[in-house]
Amino acid sequence: MNAEARDRVRGILFGLAAGDRIGGPVRMALELAESLIGCAAFDVRDIAGRYLSWWRMGGFDTGPTAARVFESAATGLTYEKAAIQVHRECGEQTAGCNPAHRCAPIAMAASIPDELVGMAAQEEAMLTHRHPLAGDVAAAVAALCRALIRGLPWAEAIALASGGRLPETQQALAVSAEEGLSRGGHAPEVLRAAVFFLHHSYSFSAALERAVDFAGPSNYCPVLVGCIGGAKWGRSAIPDSVLPAHAGLLERISNAAEVLEAGW
Repeated sequence: MNAEARDRVRGILFGLAAGDRIGGPVRMALELAESLIGCAAFDVRDIAGRYLSWWRMGGFDTGPTAARVFESAATGLTYEKAAIQVHRECGEQTAGCNPAHRCAPIAMAASIPDELVGMAAQEEAMLTHRHPLAGDVAAAVAALCRALIRGLPWAEAIALASGGRLPETQQALAVSAEEGLSRGGHAPEVLRAAVFFLHHSYSFSAALERAVDFAGPSNYCPVLVGCIGGAKWGRSAIPDSVLPAHAGLLERISNAAEVLEAGW
């Protein structure tokens, strides 16, 4: 793999950190990345265990659905039963963006073949979110990031990520007008806003600035703009000034990105 592609691999995790203005998504993504590294494979049980350990040690900013699943799993309920129970208690309204926020390391892991990236993201999403759209949008995000790593032009990467997805996800990936964009956390709406800002911006910084201005205090579309933008423009396009001022967190990000990049 050439240097530009490796730069895009690193850009995903650094971009996610730049877009995450609260801190939960990047920390969950790191748990996933470190599982992929530690197991040298996609192991959903190991991922689940890492998430729960992180939650017990003060994990935060997961969104309400994942939080309730972790609370139930912490009492001894299996993840499957906890997620199904929360899905039922929420009236099956669990199509939030947390799985899409945390899934990007799947795209970075060369051990996961291109054709299995979407399936892995969907399986990972089901740990906490049982609505099909939550996993479908996560699959689209992971597939889009992988396509960009491979060097596909933006339009071709969008088309590839749209393949086999649900209609709501395909509509979110279609470039649309700014009118009607939502600041909410419904996964397809978050993806739609992120794709809009990425499509209509000339650089990582411009896309992220527009997304943050649009989102206000919400920590939704800027996270996806960050990770997808990192795959589109690479780590070299991300100013250090937009990264979190937390030395320990940045060290974890750098270490994980370096190992996953080396896998290519």
